[in-house]
Amino acid sequence: MRRRTVIKWLGGGLGLMAAGQTRGQRTILPVIGLLHSESSSLLTKPLEYFRLGLAELGYREGQNVAIEYRWAEGQNEVLTTLAADLVQRNVKVIVTPGTTPASLAAKAATSTIPIIFFTAGDPVALGLVKSLNSPGGNATGVTSLGSELLTKRLALMHELLPDVHAMCLLVNPANTALRKPVDEAMRVAASLGVQLSVLTASSQDDLSKAFSEIERMRAGALIIAIDPFFTSRRELLGTMALDHGVPAVYQYADFAEAGGIISYGGTVSEPYTIVGNYAGRILNGEKPASLPVQQATAIELVVNLKVANRLAVTVPIALLGRADKVIE
Repeated sequence: MRRRTVIKWLGGGLGLMAAGQTRGQRTILPVIGLLHSESSSLLTKPLEYFRLGLAELGYREGQNVAIEYRWAEGQNEVLTTLAADLVQRNVKVIVTPGTTPASLAAKAATSTIPIIFFTAGDPVALGLVKSLNSPGGNATGVTSLGSELLTKRLALMHELLPDVHAMCLLVNPANTALRKPVDEAMRVAASLGVQLSVLTASSQDDLSKAFSEIERMRAGALIIAIDPFFTSRRELLGTMALDHGVPAVYQYADFAEAGGIISYGGTVSEPYTIVGNYAGRILNGEKPASLPVQQATAIELVVNLKVANRLAVTVPIALLGRADKVIE
């Protein structure tokens, strides 16, 4: 009870007291504010990589840095309030890893506190930075090819299933950054002779309805557009795809390991480690305007032959030959 009281007392100041310290010692830690649109239980592994990135700069949570977590629990409408709370607490830096809505909420909440983001979208188009090399302002971070790879995933599914002409594309309707990639995917699908039907989901109940709709439509494949809501449930989505007997593709390897037939895209480790690194550099006195936006470059293709066999899908030799990992 005493420790909780001390944290509340210092919460609006520059930092928190280190674990085990008494008021007489007054060791004040710098505070990082972490803002995310999902819940902590869904980001256990990514946060390990974030802390690893911090540790590479010499910062360890509870020892020489404190982290205040704000989770929207899937309710993006509360992000504005959560971001304002972190600003009021005068944290040293706000990190928004893997969540474009949280990044935009933080950017709208402050023009002075440094922000380190990870987004699958274009940070320039989103208004987070002026340019990748010279971000300007108070925000920088890392971007991936997540949304840009949507058409590549569609092409991979067409290569895997050339006789399938009806596929579904699952998107989060709250993710406005996906409008352009989805439009491009629709054009590519038409050129491939594929009828691509867009389904939406932003809650667990929506996911169940979406898979029921896939069955009703007798769609032969599912492509999932990159989104924090889906990423935090990637293993669940892989399992649901397998349970419903639909070949599906998403970005991360553990999606394929859980039941997706293919995953294609970046890794979880690289961008979260970069965010941790950049947060540490900010704590060391560097300015976000001088830190260029990095692009996550690690791309891997994973093919799950176990799933393919269960779904009676023959994987082309050429596709297997390009895979970075084959699950047998």
